[in-house]
Amino acid sequence: MIPIVSFIGWQNSGKTTIVREVIARLRAKGLRVAAIKSTHHRDIPFDQPGTDTAAYREAGGQTVALLAPDQMVIIRDNPELKLVDLAFRYFSDCDIVIGEGFKNEHHIAKIEVAQNPDKLLRSEVSGVIGVITDQPVSGENIFSPDQADEVAEFIVGKFLAGDRETQTVMYVNNRKVPLKGFIQEALAGMVGGFIQTLKQTDAMQDIDIRIRLKKNE
Repeated sequence: MIPIVSFIGWQNSGKTTIVREVIARLRAKGLRVAAIKSTHHRDIPFDQPGTDTAAYREAGGQTVALLAPDQMVIIRDNPELKLVDLAFRYFSDCDIVIGEGFKNEHHIAKIEVAQNPDKLLRSEVSGVIGVITDQPVSGENIFSPDQADEVAEFIVGKFLAGDRETQTVMYVNNRKVPLKGFIQEALAGMVGGFIQTLKQTDAMQDIDIRIRLKKNE
């Protein structure tokens, strides 16, 4: 699975500034970085009334895309998926996902950005692997707000160093199916062996297959 690191903290703790600087450092290393932010706001006007894409949404389009020569914008209903599932579905072409928020998401790594050492979230939130603060805080992986380079190096060393292991992920009806290690290897070997017999499949790194079964009457 693509590694995910999310920056958490109380409001106005400086999360966005840190996230922006860390993304810039990771990009400077040649990494493909996806970013995602959690918000509690609703009905955010990403599109302007009167545009063609707004009309598509008003007509009931659940997913609407605008394709321009330099970028693509997709607007869709919230699929209400876990962050790891969103990353797999939408960011699988990236090396890492950097998030802001998502403190209640399980099974993802988090770095806390804190201004008040007496109100740290790490004691009540799972997955906190580091803290960024300009206040005295005990523990491992403590960084100051001006150490974006060191934070980026920490992330690379923890999640992107070394050879990548083969991973197989399977979803059925949009739900992730747990696979034990030997099943992952067996599926990867079987599918990879079949694909190697086809043309234009040299130097395989990622394999994506989507099967839509015939609907019975």
